[in-house]
Amino acid sequence: MKAIRYSRYEGSLEDLSPEEILSLLEDFLLDSGFSDPFQRYDPDPERQPTLEDLYDALLEALLKNELVPEDWLREARFADRKEETRLHQAITRLMEKLREAGYIRLPGEDPTNPARSGYKGEAGEARFELTEKASDFLGLKSLRELLGALGRNAPGLHPTPHHAPGVEKTGETKEWEWGDPLELNVPETLKKAMAKGLTGLSHEDLVIDLSEYTASMSTVVLLDCSHSMILYGEDRFTPAKKVALALAHLIRTQYPGDRVRFVLFHDTAEEIPLSRLPLAQVGPYHTNTKAGLELARTLLKKMGGEMRQIILITDGKPSAITLPSGEIYKNAWGLDPLILAETLKEATLARKEGIPIHTFMLAREPELLAFVKKLSQITRGKAYLTHPGNIGRYLLLDFLNKKVQRN
Repeated sequence: MKAIRYSRYEGSLEDLSPEEILSLLEDFLLDSGFSDPFQRYDPDPERQPTLEDLYDALLEALLKNELVPEDWLREARFADRKEETRLHQAITRLMEKLREAGYIRLPGEDPTNPARSGYKGEAGEARFELTEKASDFLGLKSLRELLGALGRNAPGLHPTPHHAPGVEKTGETKEWEWGDPLELNVPETLKKAMAKGLTGLSHEDLVIDLSEYTASMSTVVLLDCSHSMILYGEDRFTPAKKVALALAHLIRTQYPGDRVRFVLFHDTAEEIPLSRLPLAQVGPYHTNTKAGLELARTLLKKMGGEMRQIILITDGKPSAITLPSGEIYKNAWGLDPLILAETLKEATLARKEGIPIHTFMLAREPELLAFVKKLSQITRGKAYLTHPGNIGRYLLLDFLNKKVQRN
C-alpha cells in the first residue's frame, strides 16, 4: 500500500479513493473513548457511531488536512441549509463511495448478519457498520506500522522439528507407508526396481521424499476492555486493537490454514467478529481474566488444529470472577486470593490441553508482573512488556529461563 501525503488541496474531492478516505478516518474508527473526556470517565461500551458521527469525523479530517477549498468553507459558513452546499454534497458522496467499495454498510445489508437492535441513534440517525474488508484494510495499515518498529522479518508457515511428506524437500527419503502421499523419489525407487525387476516390485520398494513438516495454528486473541484501558492518562485500548487487527491481517494473508478469533474480556467475556473489532470500546468494567481464558479454551477446542495458543493483551491484574451462582465477584485492590486462584486454575487447564498463553503487558504494576510471571510459568508461555505508544517495541520477559531480551 503506497504512503499518502496530504497537502493544501487542489482539485476535486471526488479524486480521493475509498482507501484514502478510510485512511483519513482511521483515528475516528479506532477511537476507544479516550479522546472524549466525558466518555473517558463514564464510558458507554454499547455506543455505536451513526452516519452523522461519520460525517462529522470526515469533515474534521478534511479540514485538518487542508483538503477543503476556501470558497467551499465560506459557502458553508454562511449557508442557511448545509445540505445545499458543495461541501456537504461532496462529503455525502465520499461516504457513499465507502459504501460502494464495501467498506461500510447499514445494519441489515449483510444477509448473513441480520441487523442488531439499535438501528437508530439517540436522535434517530442511522447507524453504520464496518465490514471485514474495512477491518482488513486497517489491519494492513497497523501491520505496516508494527513492522516498521520491529524490522523486517520473513513471513512463512510455522516450522516444526519434524519431517513428513510435503512440498519443501529436505533431501531425505523414507520407505512409503500406507497413508503417505505418493511423492516418489524416482532415482531411489528405480534403483530398487532394477535390482528386483518390475515383476518382483512391491509397495515396500517405493521410496518417497521427506519435507519439512509445517502445522496450522489456531489462535484466540484476548483483549482487555476494562475501564483502566483508557482511564489513567493514556489510551491503551486503541494500540491493543491495532495489534489485534495487524495479527488478523498477517494470519489471513501469510499463514494459510491458520485460524484466529477475538474475545473481549471485562466483567465477563464475549467473542467479537473481526468486522466489529475496530469500533469496540471499553466499558466501566473490572478484569475477569478467568472468563476470558475459559471462553478462549472453549473456542480453541472448536477450532481444532495441531498447534493452539492464546494471546492475552492486558494492562491489569485479574479483578473479577464469575461465581457458580452467576454473580460477578469483584475486588480491584491488590491480588485477591480467590480471584487469583480461580484464574490460575484456568491457566492450569490450558497447560493440560497444551495451550500456551503469551501475554502483552501494557502496564508495569507489581501486581500485574507477579500475576503474569505465574501465568507464564504455568503454561510455558512468553510475556512481553511494552508501552501503548510504541507497542512494536517490547521487552521479552522469559520467566522460565530468567532472561530479559529487548526488541
